[in-house]
Amino acid sequence: MAPDHEKACVTCRNAKALKAKKEDGNKAFKEGNYKLACELYTEALGIDPNNIRTNAKLYCHRGMLNSKLKKLDDAIEDCTNAVKLDDTYIKAYLRRGQCYMDTEHYEEAVQDYEKVYQMEKTKEHKQLLKNAQLEVKKSQRKDYYKLLGVDKNASEDEIKKAYRKRALMHHPDHHSGAIAEVQKEKEKKFKEVREAFTILCDPKKKTHYDSEQDLDEEGMNMGDFHANNIFKTFFGGPGGFSFEGSGAGNFFFQFG
Repeated sequence: MAPDHEKACVTCRNAKALKAKKEDGNKAFKEGNYKLACELYTEALGIDPNNIRTNAKLYCHRGMLNSKLKKLDDAIEDCTNAVKLDDTYIKAYLRRGQCYMDTEHYEEAVQDYEKVYQMEKTKEHKQLLKNAQLEVKKSQRKDYYKLLGVDKNASEDEIKKAYRKRALMHHPDHHSGAIAEVQKEKEKKFKEVREAFTILCDPKKKTHYDSEQDLDEEGMNMGDFHANNIFKTFFGGPGGFSFEGSGAGNFFFQFG
């Protein structure tokens, strides 16, 4: 409309070039040529840095392609650039959240899905958040099989045998002459070993653990556990060990 307006002409030319390049990228994507689509989106991003909304979409599109090409770090970076340009762009948070899940950065995924759920409280978004939160819990869960040094398909007898070996190995009475730091570490290991045995030798608790359910939510916590009862099962009686708690948070280990 104003051919002599230089700034308007530049803006119009950039808009047309950006639109054409974006459409070329979309076409390549639909044809399954992801590498070419990435290149075209990259070229489009260099056309008009002031076109914030379109560039946010381009970053997000390129992030999706990079995730398909298994370049997850690049995908995360692209989606991050997208939300920097437009912090209300839900698709960018969703795609970055999925990339975080795929790379096992679960806490970061939770943050993205929380942001999404704040903007759109849908059942789908709530489930994505819940799944990410569950993965955080699972990632923080102790590996009881590793603590006992047994395979996940170990029999009950193998688990009991491994417990006997590890419990004796880490029992604090065997390290009474060690420095304080070593004693503290052995006490911690001993507690973890008995905890592992308590879960893996209880069929119900083991089933919940193997199915990756939350033991606390399922009422399978350690509140009904007493260390000395288990230890005495294997080492009680004359010459055996004992493990006692004072009730004040202190523990005493001694030979019987």
